[in-house]
Amino acid sequence: MTPPPSSQWLLQLVWLLVLAVPIACVAWTVTHEEIFREPREYCAERSRNAKHLAVRKFFYLFTCEYCFSHYVTAGFLLLTRYHLLLDDWRGYLIAFFALVAMANVYMSSFGRLRQEVKTEKLEAETKEKVLEKM
Repeated sequence: MTPPPSSQWLLQLVWLLVLAVPIACVAWTVTHEEIFREPREYCAERSRNAKHLAVRKFFYLFTCEYCFSHYVTAGFLLLTRYHLLLDDWRGYLIAFFALVAMANVYMSSFGRLRQEVKTEKLEAETKEKVLEKM
């Protein structure tokens, strides 16, 4: 088992960083954004109230960005045939977990950024109201 040449390794690393972006985008959009609110609420309700464990777990997948990112990653791996470090099934397995990890780093960073922006906006509105009362 020899590692890929350095230029090939660098290209695979770039693909890892870039391919994780659309994975994170799809997973975040489905699990957080307003456009999918109604289906997400339906899935959340079914994940809490379905009689069978398998049904509850299936519907939970559409409410959790971490869980859903695994399925999005599997789809992107089928679409792109991306593999990491090794050219056989092990390379696909490594790529799968590496892409999930990177996508979740991106989603966590985005979530924190959104929270900071929301906090700053609320602080600015509060300061404006205080100034208006003066």
